[in-house]
Amino acid sequence: MGTLKIELLGTSFSIKASEDDDYLKKLLGYYKNIVDEIQKSGMLKSELHISILAGIMLCDELYKEKSKSAVSQKPSPSNEKAEKLASEMIKKLDQVLKA
Repeated sequence: MGTLKIELLGTSFSIKASEDDDYLKKLLGYYKNIVDEIQKSGMLKSELHISILAGIMLCDELYKEKSKSAVSQKPSPSNEKAEKLASEMIKKLDQVLKA
């Protein structure tokens, strides 16, 4: 179980999580990089708005990764063709063995 002290966007608090300290620090560092990018752009000044936009950007990144994963797990046309051929061969073998 890890503990992480967060000091960001004008606030400070600590959390406990089931992950180890190093992992939590990496997550916070990644989040801070996104927040820094938003702050540097000058688009938003409110800390609340910055944190919300950072959360949305992370959700977008996660959603795109999950979508890529789902697409890569779908059988490709060549895989479907191979499965169909294998299924037909099994049926023929069953017919021959039953005869």
